[in-house]
Amino acid sequence: MRLTLRIWRQDGPSAAGRFVRYEIPQAAAAMSFLDLLDLLNEQLAAKGERTIAFDSDCREGICGACGVTINGRPHGPQPKTTTCQLPLSAFSDGEVITVEPLRARAFPVVRDLCVDRSALDRIVQAGGFVSVKTGSAPEANGLPVAKTIADAALDAAACIGCGACVAACPNGSASLFTAAKLHHLALLPQGQPERARRAQTMVAAMDDEGFGGCTNFAACQRACPKDIRVDHIAAMNREHLLSVLRGPLPPADDAQEESGSAARATP
Repeated sequence: MRLTLRIWRQDGPSAAGRFVRYEIPQAAAAMSFLDLLDLLNEQLAAKGERTIAFDSDCREGICGACGVTINGRPHGPQPKTTTCQLPLSAFSDGEVITVEPLRARAFPVVRDLCVDRSALDRIVQAGGFVSVKTGSAPEANGLPVAKTIADAALDAAACIGCGACVAACPNGSASLFTAAKLHHLALLPQGQPERARRAQTMVAAMDDEGFGGCTNFAACQRACPKDIRVDHIAAMNREHLLSVLRGPLPPADDAQEESGSAARATP
């Protein structure tokens, strides 16, 4: 199949960018979209031209590194599919495909299709973890968790941090990402000691990074390759409101000591 790519080229964060057209006459429908970019880069390298910079790692839809915007949609036209898993059969022979980086104020372009998504890492660093000292691994059946709760936690934990939700949102909001990272811990026993602190610190970090607010467009849910639902955003808002209503948080050292005591008291 013959395809034409309009690809965003930008030499660096402060450089001006532009779309450049490339003709690929021998693409195969069974190839993935990243295979297509690899093929194009081989052609560019053979001609001595600078290859196109793009992120990829696992190529199995797990790591979230491969996110780009294809024809105006993060990860492309096929629902619940990452860019690396997107087959060229999703496009028509002779189609012109526009490829650009994930667009968001909090995702500055590094080069070409690569963006800096470290703002998402800093949100997780603010509280998306469990720091309770529990000793050795507990017996798996020692803390029963209802199936409905376990399923909801696993659904939220499926987030791969690709940033598609941010790019799809008209406000550039990271609410779905933050909610997924926060809510899966809030649902489980291991996440209870730091639950209130987590809700406040992660939401504050999200705001500090310059992401927009959620106004219920639900574009994030449609763009998410793991089909994470906006219900988690509602749960995050409840968690944050309840935490704020309980009053100021104790200093971090006191909170850690309290967390350790709570963990020791857990049967």
